[in-house]
Amino acid sequence: MKAINVGLLGIGTVGGGTFSVLSRNGEEIARRAGRPIRISVVADRNPARAQELTAGACRVTDDAFAVVRDPEVDIVVELIGGCDVARELVLQAIDNGKHVVTANKALLAKHGNEIFAAAREKGVMVAFEAAVAGGIPIIKALREGLTANRIEWIAGIINGTTNFILSEMRDKGLPFATVLAEAQRLGYAEADPTFDVEGVDAAHKLSIMSAIAFGTAMNFDKAHIEGISRLDAADIRYAEQLGYRIKLLGITKRTAAGVELRVHPTLIPSKRLIANVEGAMNAVLVKGDAVGATLYYGKGAGAEPTASAVIADLVDVTRMHTADPEHRVPHLAFQPDAMVDLAILPISAVVSSYYLRLRVEDRPGVLADVTRILADNGISIVAMIQREPGEGEEQTDIIMLTHKTREREVDMAIAAIESLAAVRGRIIRLRLEELL
Repeated sequence: MKAINVGLLGIGTVGGGTFSVLSRNGEEIARRAGRPIRISVVADRNPARAQELTAGACRVTDDAFAVVRDPEVDIVVELIGGCDVARELVLQAIDNGKHVVTANKALLAKHGNEIFAAAREKGVMVAFEAAVAGGIPIIKALREGLTANRIEWIAGIINGTTNFILSEMRDKGLPFATVLAEAQRLGYAEADPTFDVEGVDAAHKLSIMSAIAFGTAMNFDKAHIEGISRLDAADIRYAEQLGYRIKLLGITKRTAAGVELRVHPTLIPSKRLIANVEGAMNAVLVKGDAVGATLYYGKGAGAEPTASAVIADLVDVTRMHTADPEHRVPHLAFQPDAMVDLAILPISAVVSSYYLRLRVEDRPGVLADVTRILADNGISIVAMIQREPGEGEEQTDIIMLTHKTREREVDMAIAAIESLAAVRGRIIRLRLEELL
């Protein structure tokens, strides 16, 4: 049977892994797909390097736009990253009737609504398993495996760089800046780590999962995003004492008022499986009404783990290549005419439990003033640590865990507590999720 021809845009880390795995496992992959899948052309800004990597097995060019116009190419695999050029290439490929496979989470989070609409109009597929959590098949699980369920919430460790940093901070008691430098030395963090450590990368991925889970459009621009760059090692230690671990989580929940879409450092009970995901690994916890909680764990990045997801998409597209578009799995799981417009809740409307750390003068009456303000705002305390001041110290830390309450009430309480004369500096506030 005639092979499916693939045009590969970018042969960097993931592109190189895709070429390598497809070459190594080509026969096995063809048996599953029903026909051979071959990379017929590679476009890269460094054609000499691309030629070396492909060893003459396919044509090489530095013109990506020529690939998306090539009538012999059936599927375009976009692995160049970024948004502007990638968007133009993907839309041109679609306009030319080509199916697209991409690992570009930023592209889909920002322009997915436009891209999927264009693909529906042209009757082609856009597959994106590799865009979220690398080699973990979470997109397929949400789109197909859990299709009988009403998804209630998703909570994921979906950025390996930040998980590595938090694991090292906990294990070694080191400050954020020291561990970040080590992560950069080991290649876990980019020279400019902003997208990772400030939560933007995780928010891109969360936006995609949320849209699939709840049948909405992409809403990245409405996500609440906090990173880990201001997280203090002291809070990791206090959380441990209270029986919790801190992870950067992407959380999306369906509530009666709308959808929560938020990324931030989160306390998780240390007995939860997801709390014990260490190093650069990823994990996604999905709660469905029928199946309950399901956990998906594995490598969230890397050449061959991500290539595994890219090639799985290539196989899916190859299997459905000639199928009637109406009988394919919808891009975002729900039929296009059944999508809903749910409100994305502002962080002030989110209900959660909270970790609060206060630096206060060590004198009588301070704790009473603090608890009074909390009570006035309807906030009750679950647990508390009051650190004994060292010899000669006049200040101490008070750490509190609260029952669930709305964030706006916590904001008001924090503002009132920070105005007390005995309170020094800003109050550290972290959210807490039981994930039951």
